Amino acid sequence: MRRLPPLGALRAFEAAARHLSFTRAAAELCVTQAAISHQIRQLEDWLGTRLFERRGHALKLTAKGESYLPELAGALDRIAAATVRLMEPDERPLRITVLPSFASRWLVPRLETFRALHPEIDVRLDSSADVWTFATERFDLGIRSGLGKWTGLKADLIARETLSPVCSPKLVDGPPAIRVPADLRYVRLLHDTPRQGWRRWCDEAGVDGFDMDTGASFNDAGLALQAAVDGQGVALGRLVLAQNDLRSGRLVRPFDIVLPNDYSYWLVYPSAALNRPNAAAFRTWLLSEA
Repeated sequence: MRRLPPLGALRAFEAAARHLSFTRAAAELCVTQAAISHQIRQLEDWLGTRLFERRGHALKLTAKGESYLPELAGALDRIAAATVRLMEPDERPLRITVLPSFASRWLVPRLETFRALHPEIDVRLDSSADVWTFATERFDLGIRSGLGKWTGLKADLIARETLSPVCSPKLVDGPPAIRVPADLRYVRLLHDTPRQGWRRWCDEAGVDGFDMDTGASFNDAGLALQAAVDGQGVALGRLVLAQNDLRSGRLVRPFDIVLPNDYSYWLVYPSAALNRPNAAAFRTWLLSEA
C-alpha cells in the first residue's frame, strides 16, 4: 500500500516551490493565497518537516524542500503525460512499411475493409523492400518476408509461402499448349528473386533437359505476376500473392505441384508498438484477414 500525502497539498507545494511565491502559485491553481498557505502547512505537518523558510515577504526552500521538489515535479509530469495520452484521441497516422509485392497483390485490395471498420485511423503505407530496424519511430509496424526471427522484434505469422507455376489462361491453350511440366521448355519462364526457384520446382516435378535460367527477370514478385497476367510467360508464382488473380481467372495454375518456400510473410514490430490502440487494431484485423 502506498503511503501518499494529500495530492492537493503536493500540487500546492510544487507550484509554490517552482514560483517561490504563494501568490503566483495561488493564481496558477485558481485558489486563494490563504488556501495555498494552508495546504503547505498541512503537507509539512504530514511530513513532519519544514519545506519553506519564510523571511518577511521572501520565500526560500529548505534543504529538504529542495531535494523533494525535483522528485515530486517529475512524478507530477509523468501523471500529467499519462493522463493526456489516455484522454486524447490517438490521431498520429499509423505508419507501416510493407514489401511492394505484398502491398500491391495482397494488402491494398483488402485495405478498404480495415478503413470501413476503423475510419478514424489514418493508415500510411511505405512500399519498400529496404530492411528497417525500428531503431527510430519512422514506422510503427512492418510486413516482411523471412524466417520469423528479427532481433529485438516481435513477429506474427501472416501466411506461409508456397510456389507453383501460374500463367494467363490463353497461354495454357497455346500454341504451344501447356499440358505437362515438360511443355515449359516451349514457353518463356518469368523469374523473380531468388532465381533458383524454377530449378527447384522442376526438380520436384521431375523435369530436366532444358535451360531453366532463360526468360525474363524481375526484382519484385508482383511484377512477375503482372507479366504473367499479361500473357508474357509462366511465372513461378507465390500463391499468397496470386490468390486474387487466381480467383478472378486472370491467372490459372496449369499444374498442381506446389513447392514449399522457406520464407513466409510476417508482421514485424517492437513490442511497445502495440501500446498504441491504432497499431493493436491493425494487427488484430490483419491476422484475422490472414
